[in-house]
Formats: sequence, C-alpha cells, structure tokens
Amino acid sequence: MTGRGEGGMTIDLRSDTVTRPTAGMRAAIAGAAVGDDVFGDDPTVNALQARVAALLGKEDALFVTSGTQGNQCALMSHCARGEEAIVGHLSHMNRYEAGAGAVLGSVPFHVIANQPDGTLPLAEIEAAFKPDDPHFPRSRLLCLENTWNGHVLPQDYLDAATDLAHRHGLVTHLDGARLFNAVVASGTVPARLVQGFDSVSVCFSKGLGAPIGSVLAGSRELVGRARRVRKMLGGGLRQAGVLAAAALYALDHHVERLAEDHAHARALAEGLQGLPGVRVEGAHTNMVFLDVERARAEAVVARLREQGLLCTGLYRLRLVTHLDLTRADVERAIGILRGALAG
Repeated sequence: MTGRGEGGMTIDLRSDTVTRPTAGMRAAIAGAAVGDDVFGDDPTVNALQARVAALLGKEDALFVTSGTQGNQCALMSHCARGEEAIVGHLSHMNRYEAGAGAVLGSVPFHVIANQPDGTLPLAEIEAAFKPDDPHFPRSRLLCLENTWNGHVLPQDYLDAATDLAHRHGLVTHLDGARLFNAVVASGTVPARLVQGFDSVSVCFSKGLGAPIGSVLAGSRELVGRARRVRKMLGGGLRQAGVLAAAALYALDHHVERLAEDHAHARALAEGLQGLPGVRVEGAHTNMVFLDVERARAEAVVARLREQGLLCTGLYRLRLVTHLDLTRADVERAIGILRGALAG
C-alpha cells in the first residue's frame, strides 16, 4: 500500500515500480562504500556488476540508470546506423522507449506481432532476415523480452529463436527487466534462461524493489562499447554505489520472495472470476489483466481511484502485484474491484 486517499490507504496496482525501499535496503544505501564510477573505482558498483555477470553467465556487466537505458546501450552497441533490429510490436523497446532506437541510434525496427504468450513466430523471424543488398537495412539484431506482460517465455522457444538468429549471422538481446520473475516462476537458473543471448538487461526497480537501476550484461567487448554509449546517453554516474547497494540488497533479499507476488496475482485472478462482461486473464507471474468494454474502462479506473485503488488501462486493465502489498491488501482490492466492475 502507498499513499493516503480519501478512503484510507491507497492500494497501488499500477506497476511494481511503485515500491518504496525497505528499512534494510535504506540501511544498505546509507552504509555503501563509494567511489567515482566513471573512473571505474566505485567498489559497490564493481561488486554488483561482477555478481550480475556471474549470475547470468556473461563475461562482464554495466550498471545503468534504467531498463530503457540498458536496452538502448545494447541496441547502439550491437547495431551501426542503418542496421536493423527485429522486435515484437508490443515489446517495451518498440512501444515504451519514446522511439529512442530511431532517434538516438538510427536503428530501424522490423516489427513482428507478438503472439498471446509473447513469442515471435520463428517462421516470421526467419522471413524478416534481409539479404545483403543495398536496398535493405542489414539485419543485425533479434530482441526478445522475458517476462512479457508477465508471461514466461518457454525455454525451448528461447533456444530455438536464438539459435535461428545466430545461424543467420545475427546477434541477440534479451530485455529481461523482470527476468527474476521468470527465474522464480520457472525454477530455472538465470544463466540458463539467458544462455542464448549475446546481451541481456535486468532491472532492479521493478519486482526487486530497488529505487533505481538496471544492469546490462554481455561479452567484455560488448560492455566496453556500451560503456561509451552510456556516457553519450548521460548515464555516467559518480558515487553510484549508493544505488548499486540497493540492487545488491535486492539480490540478497527480494528474489525468492517474488513467489509471494505471484501468489497474490493468482489470488486476484481467482477472486475476480465470474464478473459479467469482464474477462480475467492471468495470473502471469505478477500481472493480471481484465478485459472490459472500452466505453466503461475510463469510468472504472476513475471509480477505482475514488475508492482507493490505482491501476492502469484503457479497455484492458492491468493489475501488478509487488512487495508493498500484503494478502489483506489483495483481499481488499478484490472487494473494491468486484464492486466497481459489477456496476
């Protein structure tokens, strides 16, 4: 729960980015050893980068301010101007990064429709590969996302897609903003989930509850290029150890507890079944989606806000569980939602 509305404490289901640092995390931030990270001598940042690289089975890693910055560092490090990235039409890189790939990197996107489970059909990926012809952008990069709208992409699909890309001479990037949700839901170790990817970005300010920060991991060569891009993007921070300390704390204390968020999402989905005119989709890790009539949605969101519950959506409402929610909050949310959606 966060904030105080007219009806008491507000239940915030807009995103898992709304969490506040726990007392233990604040203590870790306050006690962090720091240096100048642009010079490479912040010990806490260095420790975080080494730990994430080892977890993901990569040679090196780079602390960045956000998932968007991590994705753009990867995109601009893998692709020269005019080289093409293949992405999903509902991917974060395509929809929610303000067109940065085109604006900052001059990287065109070949967009393929995401399937309901978040995958891109292998046949359509292969059909997107361009011949080496001056009429076409050179196909360079395949980007996937895991989790995608809460869905965990199947391991055999990830293996097949990355193998296909590599056989055709492409490199691969994974937007793993919520990768640890996939780790907990699938029971698969992080390095195996990202094994086929040449780079991967992971976020600490979503389900893991840190206030800021992501890490981009890959080969030493890739990370070296990304460090230069990060500087171009204004992401060269100085005493960044205070932020890296929060991420390290999250790795120690907030990974296994993601199972609690997943359980809360299942409880939400189960508690909202049977409402007339509402289709419940979920729970996918920590997300539940409610399909309602488009004409009703804006009024429903406003009514929920008045009753102390925040969510996002137009015709599809998204409910996201996170570490600031208790089971009592979930039960209260079910009551508020049933009342608002039954009318």
